[in-house]
Amino acid sequence: MGVSIVSKTNFKELKIWQIAKDIAVDVYKITDSSSIKNDFSLRDQMRRAAVSIASNIAEGNDRESNKEFIRFLYISKGSCSELITQLMIAKEIGYIGSIEADALEEKIQKASQMIGSLIKSLYKLVNE
Repeated sequence: MGVSIVSKTNFKELKIWQIAKDIAVDVYKITDSSSIKNDFSLRDQMRRAAVSIASNIAEGNDRESNKEFIRFLYISKGSCSELITQLMIAKEIGYIGSIEADALEEKIQKASQMIGSLIKSLYKLVNE
């Protein structure tokens, strides 16, 4: 098992981590200012999923191997899908407006695609 090429980089320097962190901040702001703030269950699930995206990128980056990093990236990617699902539910029941929800969904989709690209790149290194 080789040392992760990305782990030599501070996770805060990773563009994908920066985007994921911004998504978490956006989710906290949205869930604090909209009517969703009174739905503690959905609000907390959205916040946990959003924080999970950036947290798993950071934790995976600090692991010893690309294989471990890939595992954490898959968790992060799954959290993107979880958050999109929760966002769509919040939108459909009227907690979050369409414009705000659609803009956030676009950010999350972009993050998920970037995570997928990073996974593919790391897989190539693992299989060399």
